[in-house]
Amino acid sequence: MADVVIPAAVLRNLSDKLYEKRKNAALEIEGIVKLLAAAGDHEKISAVINLLTTEFICSPQAHHRKGGLIGLAAATVGLTTEAAQHLEKIVKPVLDAFGDQDSRVRYYACEALYNIAKVVRGDFIIFFNEIFDAICKLSADSDANVQSAAHLLDRLVKDIVTESDQFSIEEFIPLLRERMHVLNPYVRQFLVGWITVLDSVPDIDMLGFLPDFLDGLFNMLSDSSHEIRQQADSALSEFLQEIKNSPSVDYGRMAEILVQRAASSDEFTRLTAITWINEFVKLGGDQLVPYYADILGAILPCISDKEEKIRVVARETNEELRAIKADPTAGFDVRAILFIAKRQLLTEWEATRIEALHWISTLLNRHRSEVLSFLNEIFDTLLKALSDPADEVVLLVLEVHACIAKDLQHFHELLVFLVHNFRIDHSLLEKRGALIIRRLCVLLDAERVYRKLSTILEGEADLDFASIMVQALNLILLTSSELAELRDLLKQSLVNSAGTDLFVSLYASWCHSPEAIISLCLLAQTYQHASTVIQSLVEEDINVRFLVQLDKLIRLLETPIFAYLRLQLLEPGRYTWLLKALNGLLMLLPQQSAAFKILRTRLKTVPSYSFSGDQVEQTSSGNPYSHILHHIPSGSQISEDGDVNQDVGTSNSHNGINFTTRLHQFEQKQKQHRVHAKAQAKSRKISTSSSKDVQRLEESQHQPPLGNNGPLSRSSRKGPGQLQL
Repeated sequence: MADVVIPAAVLRNLSDKLYEKRKNAALEIEGIVKLLAAAGDHEKISAVINLLTTEFICSPQAHHRKGGLIGLAAATVGLTTEAAQHLEKIVKPVLDAFGDQDSRVRYYACEALYNIAKVVRGDFIIFFNEIFDAICKLSADSDANVQSAAHLLDRLVKDIVTESDQFSIEEFIPLLRERMHVLNPYVRQFLVGWITVLDSVPDIDMLGFLPDFLDGLFNMLSDSSHEIRQQADSALSEFLQEIKNSPSVDYGRMAEILVQRAASSDEFTRLTAITWINEFVKLGGDQLVPYYADILGAILPCISDKEEKIRVVARETNEELRAIKADPTAGFDVRAILFIAKRQLLTEWEATRIEALHWISTLLNRHRSEVLSFLNEIFDTLLKALSDPADEVVLLVLEVHACIAKDLQHFHELLVFLVHNFRIDHSLLEKRGALIIRRLCVLLDAERVYRKLSTILEGEADLDFASIMVQALNLILLTSSELAELRDLLKQSLVNSAGTDLFVSLYASWCHSPEAIISLCLLAQTYQHASTVIQSLVEEDINVRFLVQLDKLIRLLETPIFAYLRLQLLEPGRYTWLLKALNGLLMLLPQQSAAFKILRTRLKTVPSYSFSGDQVEQTSSGNPYSHILHHIPSGSQISEDGDVNQDVGTSNSHNGINFTTRLHQFEQKQKQHRVHAKAQAKSRKISTSSSKDVQRLEESQHQPPLGNNGPLSRSSRKGPGQLQL
């Protein structure tokens, strides 16, 4: 029927290789269809459309396909307002031609659809998704002419959509979301262009669907094309402004996207994401409470970003987030926040670790019971953070531990682990020991800390470590300004029950080190016991390690901390046991050592008289106090009031201190150390001997075999008159 309506000559021209002939044939078809439409003969119109589709557009000949496309466009023009009922049969074949292998066919397909769209306008919307997808693909076509034609068609479709009230954004969004992850730059420009256009239409709520394509826009911020990055940034800026002005926004879904993009390797993407997060924290309110942990996980690494702009925004956002006092009943997940902080404590960036600790501290202050209920899950990480290379981190960790250690159990666990860490890492004790101990003494009360450490070290199995640890604690005690009150309390050991109790408590572990015990006695002014301890030392106690520690003590005696002791030397008659103790130390030091010279010089300044009322006794001895020592019984202690008291070094007790028991305690502990030292020496000797035996065996295996030219053993040598068998 269609070939009867359309003359054969027209059909021949429609498939001609010359464009002018095809164009003229299309004009003929337009006129024919117009007449049919006027007559209302839609059956014949359908036949014409079918003929153009089956015989031309589906033809293997490219010129036939070109003619079919221009013919369908002409038929649509002829139909004018009657085109709607035939539109599906017209549009579908044209869209199929968008994928044709021949670039000229694709070009004519764009031209045909352009002309069809101009005629049908709003009726065109029902095919929008298919048309959009087809144009999207052609926007990245390898042929420049096809791309140009697609752009023209795209602009027309945008105009139609913006003026139509039939466009369905709900049906379009899934397609847009799918296409947003295409990497082709031409497609990306095409997509951003559509997003911008649709967002400008008042009746289309693109903001409500922003979570569906937000990730794609952020992905474009790292595109190699500056133009695409600029377009994506412009679109995002516009959406952010709309968010600020909108009363209702789905912050949650977008927050998840922003958190991921804040970790992007691209600097501009990170900055944009963290800027959005900053605004969300300010605007989101209760909506963001369930996402606080994720947001914090994105912020903390950015605090240490190499780019200053990102660091500034991240810090500001972090402060904003921490200032919000959310409640667990409102969905605030304390455990999730703790785990984020724990994870960031393990990063290489100091600034991030510091902020993670600030968060743990904040949570402890606001939600202590919840934090403590999850403490077992983060406690090990907090304890290991005490070994952090940054001093500021260590100090903050100690503050967190101090807050936790308000509970007795956690206080014990903290100090036990601390001692354990010092045991397995002596360098930590050497480099950080003083910092850690001093800070804990400030935060948790010095006396409480020292008593607990003494209790732990008293039963320490590793005797070498115990000695080192006690020496470190003793040095901190003698030199740290934070422990001034503790020193003052110890100075009252003979007159104050609190001082006595502390002295006895420390004494138990200080027994691991003779130098520490002597220092403790000098500090507590139990000078006679100090002298007794010195005289109890045996040959094995006086080794290089002992002399090194003794050297430190002699130098400390010259510091302001021991000024009271040096002033007591002005009254040798009252402080005879102090003189005897110092003289004992002098006798232990090598004469050529600097410490010997320092102490001898100090003792030479002691007055050669003692006060006994108004009587001054002179001495002509070369030793300025030998006369006094000679006349004072060895079992006497001169008290500060000038009276001779019963020997407190050998009596049962003095102000609650049983010095006889203490001396026995010291001697037993030192005996353990000597046995341990001998066992170690024996073990080293055996190990060395075994090594030498192995070496001799290896050497014997490499000697040449005995033969005619080899050395003879005594049994194989021939004497005079002997025969060789």
